[in-house]
Amino acid sequence: MKYQEFLERTHFAKEELIAFAYGQLVEDPPAEFSRLPAPPFLMVDRVLKIEKRGNKGSMIAEKDVHLDEWFFQCHFNGDPVQPGCLGVDAVWQLLGFYCVCCGSEGNGRALGCKEVNFDGQIRPHNSLVRFEINVRRYTVLQGGHTSLVIGSGNVFVDDEHIYSIKDAKVGIFTGIAYKDYPNKSKNSLGGIMTRES
Repeated sequence: MKYQEFLERTHFAKEELIAFAYGQLVEDPPAEFSRLPAPPFLMVDRVLKIEKRGNKGSMIAEKDVHLDEWFFQCHFNGDPVQPGCLGVDAVWQLLGFYCVCCGSEGNGRALGCKEVNFDGQIRPHNSLVRFEINVRRYTVLQGGHTSLVIGSGNVFVDDEHIYSIKDAKVGIFTGIAYKDYPNKSKNSLGGIMTRES
């Protein structure tokens, strides 16, 4: 699809999210175009709704639960449960995707959250995880070189509310991609990110 069509979309199927993760969904992307994590770390199967209302918005997405998920094989032997941090990461993934759907250019990074509550768990014989995200602020900073989104997410498994994540933050930054991995280069080391002004 063309970039303008991508910006106007309000929902995405699994195949489209995977194509986006591999940089194959948009034919004419901007020079710096973020991606979702590729499977198996992609924690969403479909985006049902993206609603943009100025600097606020919302999202609803889903993930199917499979008996043989990679994390059930190792977390834990004799007591398989999806790590709660993967539910938090799904919210970060979706917030970053929201920024890109709003026209942000660059690469996404999770920046934290205020509070996380786990009141339940995801087990191998559950069926469906649903993510409901309320975007309370989306801002473009530094002349378009950085954008920031803050939103709260609720996670449900088979319609039971199990996690809440308050004020999760994601930034989209230009000039931070490490495209020549595994070679050593300008962006091959981690640490504090410096931001262009």
